[in-house]
Amino acid sequence: MTMKTRFSACLLSASLLLLGFAGSTASMAADLVRVASFPVSSSLPFYVARDRGYFEEQGIRTQEIRLMGGPALMSALITGDADVAANLVTLEGMNGNNLKPGVATYFAINGQNVEYRMEQYVAQKSLGISSLEELAGVEKRPLRVMSAPGPANMAVARAGLRSVGLQEGRDFILNELAMNLHTDAMLAGTFDLGFTLEPNATVMLGVGDLVMLEAGIISRHIIGNGEAQAYAAGAAMTADFIEAKPDVARRFAVAWAKAVDDIMNDPSAREHLKDNTLTPPGVVMEVPLPKFTMVSDLDEQDLEELTVFVDWGSEAGLLQRPVAAADFLKALEQ
Repeated sequence: MTMKTRFSACLLSASLLLLGFAGSTASMAADLVRVASFPVSSSLPFYVARDRGYFEEQGIRTQEIRLMGGPALMSALITGDADVAANLVTLEGMNGNNLKPGVATYFAINGQNVEYRMEQYVAQKSLGISSLEELAGVEKRPLRVMSAPGPANMAVARAGLRSVGLQEGRDFILNELAMNLHTDAMLAGTFDLGFTLEPNATVMLGVGDLVMLEAGIISRHIIGNGEAQAYAAGAAMTADFIEAKPDVARRFAVAWAKAVDDIMNDPSAREHLKDNTLTPPGVVMEVPLPKFTMVSDLDEQDLEELTVFVDWGSEAGLLQRPVAAADFLKALEQ
């Protein structure tokens, strides 16, 4: 081998070593973000961004922490066990912000109303009614009612029933029930009606002798307009994480925004509900979804509707003290 050949071989070896080192460094450099998720349809942007490689494109790897319900997600943020909550109830997040300001800083938020159905009342057809208002004329008393769990859901369930003149204890008895038990409980006739969330409503209406009485309870009976957006949940990061790793937070939000765009414009994005969430495969293409929205896309009307909802939560005793919701919204992807 000539000196020139040996030199070229050494140069090639050195280049390959450098490339290997660079590839290894890039892999090692991926930033870890711990994401607490409640595996239901409102967590869809997380799964789309993860499964389609949008986090990876931004140099991020995620660790999913599956938890059942908003209180558990809020606890994970407060204790520092999670950096992000994929789908945190806004009232629970604002309560957390009363305890530790910024612990739930929303960078994306989910709207729900009569069109973007999430919370709704479902009843046994045997009651002979088709609307919430008709409950006032039902002879059976007290009605057995189940509700999605958590103080916020229970309060909304009560608000819907009280709006049509029903009195708790006399006209209805409300029972908190875990989401995974809703469908079986209604199909078994254990309850006369139920305040439930998607995808449960779509599942039970498709297989049971049941009828939907009303959707968009928050918009109709709390905000006062069925077309108003009830921003009842969203994606939140801790202020500590944003402050410590601002560029990672920004890149995470960029990936999230890309997933939200897919959900809005690409029907196949719904396929990511399969396996990732509690949504049965047979209904992924028909189950209603909330209006996934980046905070950067909110307008003044949106902020007003969020304020009305959060202020109601304070008046209903769900918040320890009043909180300005807008103070805990942050557009991170820009």
